[in-house]
Amino acid sequence: MGMCLPCLGGAADDVVVTPDPDTRRRQLAEAAEKRQKETTYRGVKNPEAVERKKKKREEIEKQAMTTSVSGGGGGGLKWQVG
Repeated sequence: MGMCLPCLGGAADDVVVTPDPDTRRRQLAEAAEKRQKETTYRGVKNPEAVERKKKKREEIEKQAMTTSVSGGGGGGLKWQVG
């Protein structure tokens, strides 16, 4: 019977402490974000360049939208009858 006591005494060291729900939720969110980035850039050699091009494209589109709205839709051409 004395043989079981030493192994029970060491069992407390093997217990894994679960983090509180907020910490666990944050860790899961970080892991999900990391997985999503990995799948997005799978096969891409330079993901930073892809992001820069995407942002530049969005800025150009945004600028084109503001230009077309502020221009009145006339295209900048004026008809002259003479």
